[in-house]
Amino acid sequence: MPAKPLQELVDHARANSPFYAETYRDVPRTVSHLTQLPVLDQAAFWAANTWPDNRLLTGPLNDAGVYKTGGTTGAPKFSPWTRTEHTDAVTAFGAGIVRAGLKAGHRVANLFRAGELYSGFLFIEGALHHAPVDNVRLPVGGTAPDDYIADLIAGFGVQVLAGEPMKLSAVAEHLVRCGRVADSVELLLFGGDLLFDDLRPILSRAFPKAAVSSVGYASVDAGLVAAPVPGEDVRVHEAFPHRTVVELVDEATGEPITAVGVPGRVVVTNLFRTLMPILRYPAGDRAEWVDPECQRFRLLGRSEEGARVGSTAMPSEDIRAVLLAADPGRVIAGMQMVQRRWDGRDGLILRLGCTEEPPPGLSERLVEAVYAARPQYPDEVADGTIHPLVIEWVPRSELLTNPRTGKLRQVVDERPPA
Repeated sequence: MPAKPLQELVDHARANSPFYAETYRDVPRTVSHLTQLPVLDQAAFWAANTWPDNRLLTGPLNDAGVYKTGGTTGAPKFSPWTRTEHTDAVTAFGAGIVRAGLKAGHRVANLFRAGELYSGFLFIEGALHHAPVDNVRLPVGGTAPDDYIADLIAGFGVQVLAGEPMKLSAVAEHLVRCGRVADSVELLLFGGDLLFDDLRPILSRAFPKAAVSSVGYASVDAGLVAAPVPGEDVRVHEAFPHRTVVELVDEATGEPITAVGVPGRVVVTNLFRTLMPILRYPAGDRAEWVDPECQRFRLLGRSEEGARVGSTAMPSEDIRAVLLAADPGRVIAGMQMVQRRWDGRDGLILRLGCTEEPPPGLSERLVEAVYAARPQYPDEVADGTIHPLVIEWVPRSELLTNPRTGKLRQVVDERPPA
C-alpha cells in the first residue's frame, strides 16, 4: 500500500472520524506540515475508541484484525487493522528483521506471546512469513516451558530466537543451570521491551555465538514505527521510509526537537493506516536523535517510567545505570522498583534479580551509590519523611512480569489506595 499524502490523511480523518473532526476543528483546511496538527491527547484518543459507540474509527469493522495492548498500565486498548494495512506493516517489518541479521535458511523459534488479542506472536510470525529471505518458522510461543525450548534448540539446530527479553533470559538461565550452551544460536531478536544491560551476562553465557538485535520497533497502539539499525547499540532505530514519520518533541513545551542527543517524547505518524488514523500520536517512549535527517534515533525508555518517593524522582533508566556501575561483578540480572507504604511513610524496595548469591557488602554499596546519585533521597530519609532505600535479592525468575505479555514490570506499586 503506497504512502498517502498528509493532506489526504487529514481530510479522510476529519471527514469520517468524529474524534478527528473535533480535534481538528481549529486546524486549517490546507495542511502542508505535521506541526500544523496538534499532538494527540492519548486519554481523549482512547476515550473515543470505545466499544460500542466508537467515535475514533473512520468506518465500520467489516474486514479487519483487532489487537489489544498488554494493559500494563490503565485500561486495555483495542487497535483494528484492515487486511491491507496489516500486510503492509508486516512486510515492512520483515524487511527490518533481515536488516537485523536474519539470513536465508535461518531456523527461527518465535517465543513471543499469543492469545487474548495480543499482537506479539502473530505480528512477528507475519513478518517472518513476508520477510524477503527464505526462513524456517518454528511457532513455539511464549508460554512453552524453558526446558522444551532448550531441547528444541539442540534438536532442531535453531539459529535464531525471537522473544521478549525476560523470556530469552529465562531460556538462557535454564541452559546455564543445566550446564549447557546453545552454540547453534547465531541471533537473538528481542522485542516488546528494551533489553537492559543487566541481562547481557546471562545471555552471553548461554548463547556465546549469538549477536543481539532489536526485532524492530512497533506497538499495538502506534503501530509500525521503526526498523533496527545494525551495530553495537541495539537501541538505535530508523523510521520506515514512506511508511512512518517519527518526531521527537520537548516534554515540557511540545516543540519539535531537531538537535542530536536531546531527549524528547516519541511522536508517530502512520502514512498508510486509515481505519484508525495515527497522526502525531505520542508512543509513550523517550528517545534522542542520532541522525535526524534519516530519522535515526536512540530509544531511552518509557516517557514516565519510574517511581517517586516523597519528592524524589527515581527514573528507572537512571537508577539501573547507577546500580550496574556499582556492580562490576555483574551479579544483578534484572531490576524492578517496588513502592510500599508502612508506618505512615512511603518506601522504595529495589528488587534485584540474581542467578548466584550476592557477595557480602554489595547491597550496602548499591544503596550508597544510589544515594550519591540522588542525594535528595537520603536527605528526606534523615528528615523522617520516607523510609531508607531497601535492596531485595530474588531469583531472576521471581521478578514480576505482565501475565499476558511476559514483559518485566518496571515499577510495582503496592501502596494502599489513597
